[in-house]
Amino acid sequence: MVTVGEGLDRAVQGAFTRPVPKSAGAQMRYLVRQHQGSTRRVAELLGISRRTVERYVRNQIRKPRPELAERLEREVRTRWQPQVRARARQAAATTQGIMIDVRARFGYTAAPGSTDDARVRHLTLALPPHQAARLFQAQETGAGEDRLRQVAAEALGEVYFRDNGRRAHGLEVELSDLLDVEFEL
Repeated sequence: MVTVGEGLDRAVQGAFTRPVPKSAGAQMRYLVRQHQGSTRRVAELLGISRRTVERYVRNQIRKPRPELAERLEREVRTRWQPQVRARARQAAATTQGIMIDVRARFGYTAAPGSTDDARVRHLTLALPPHQAARLFQAQETGAGEDRLRQVAAEALGEVYFRDNGRRAHGLEVELSDLLDVEFEL
């Protein structure tokens, strides 16, 4: 299932200046450094034993199980280059804005006599900085996927459907079935 939160994370990861560590040992050493050398905290984070973490750090184990490899990759990606990530979000929220490419079913609440039938649309457009800031702020405050979809729908409603207040006054947009979403900074 496609989520808005994952799409925002992938967009920010596109701003990385160095590649993410590839080998399991390098990834494990990075996580241990991020947790001030505590193999216990890394073990709890990944759901494995301290001894296993230590063996990965020393390259005694090189190939993790697929589910552990996935967890390890996800945890490293979420912590990789936090300052670069913050600068990219700041630039998108203040000056650049963010591009969104979405394929979803949009529903409408509008004036009587107009159609409110939901239909699938494919939209690619630039969201202004204040809308990008709303998306990132909602994500940083821990909003759920439903809230992120609502914020994205409000942004698309303002920019595309209401044309920044020039038409379709009172039109409310609902993002019901998200088929695909990609963001680009």
